[in-house]
Amino acid sequence: MPILEDYDQFHGFHWETGSLRNHLAYQGIRAPHNDKPYSEAMLLGISGGITMGYYTFDYRGIDPMVRILTRNTFDPLPTIYERLGINSSVYQTTNTDKGVRNLVDILKSGSTAICYADIFSLPYNLLGPDENMWAMMPILIYGYDAQNHQVWIADRSKKPLNISTEQLALARGRTKNNKYRLNVHDSPDSNKLKQAVMDGIKQCLRNFTQPPPKGSKNNFGMLAYKKWIDLLLKPNLRSSWHKELSPGPRMYAGLISAFEDICTFGKDGGADRYLYADFLIEASLVLRQPAFKEIAHQFVLSAKAWDNLAVALLPDDVSSFKETRKLIVEKHKIFLEEGSSAQGKMLGMKNRLSELKVSIGENFPINEAQVEEMRIEIADRVMNVMRIEESAIENIAKVIHE
Repeated sequence: MPILEDYDQFHGFHWETGSLRNHLAYQGIRAPHNDKPYSEAMLLGISGGITMGYYTFDYRGIDPMVRILTRNTFDPLPTIYERLGINSSVYQTTNTDKGVRNLVDILKSGSTAICYADIFSLPYNLLGPDENMWAMMPILIYGYDAQNHQVWIADRSKKPLNISTEQLALARGRTKNNKYRLNVHDSPDSNKLKQAVMDGIKQCLRNFTQPPPKGSKNNFGMLAYKKWIDLLLKPNLRSSWHKELSPGPRMYAGLISAFEDICTFGKDGGADRYLYADFLIEASLVLRQPAFKEIAHQFVLSAKAWDNLAVALLPDDVSSFKETRKLIVEKHKIFLEEGSSAQGKMLGMKNRLSELKVSIGENFPINEAQVEEMRIEIADRVMNVMRIEESAIENIAKVIHE
């Protein structure tokens, strides 16, 4: 029964940066600029930082989704490994038993393991398995008891998470490309931190001002804000909200998906901008550049503007929308704070959200004129975020002479 009895790291709140933060902290690794464990903010910044991405998905049999990318999603973990000089060993197999042996061997060596698992198959997420949906994300495992069929996990929550060995096997084997994959890492090279921070900041600038590594340039960076505004205000565009998210179940589903991306992928909402502000404060120490502290304040303002935008998606003056917003936020919050012990309360909230979905689908709470006003209000708040971040990005470019 390999379990790391002294494991106590539950301070990471996003799959990539949080899992790595917890892994490094458990190993006792400290950052050279403050002699503290590498913060999740620092890892976010080094990974490429924040961005803006706007995408819509509309597949048959699935509710339409408005997806908002808030951080660099192009290989963030490999990017951190490379920039910090972390040697990462990958163990992967198509054989279930071999996958278990690899995991157990790593735990026996005294190390945690970062495993890739389908979040839809992990029961504590209450997403429910879906043959049409999957998302393989890194989670940290610090215990595996084959005899009692128990696994111990650190995954965003401040509390330990427990699932069965069978549930873990199902989640780890969900997709071919990441089947039974796990990573083991050595320590960062502290001499690389300064350059890693600078490279991360430069990539963040590119995220906003240059075409993405793949996909349409109009869906990414500053152009994505403009695209979103146009889709809200110009009904004749091919993928406008007027056409794609008509009042009723489709609009409700789009509002929820955008809201969740802004407010629940991380700890404190704000589309990861609060966390990036923390990174810039640390970066000011690493690079000895106090101007980053002032720019950090701009990103705090941006985070607050994102929060205001999120409220406009599910506004207070529509009672069912307000209730939806509060349920989503509270469900996320109690998972972070209480972990598996909150499953009963989370299930109750999930059921209530399902009831709201049905009732709103049958009797949409606002009329066409109110829908139009709502789109205009959302667009105004997107514009406000864009203006704040245009200024912040320009100021970063000036500081680093880009």
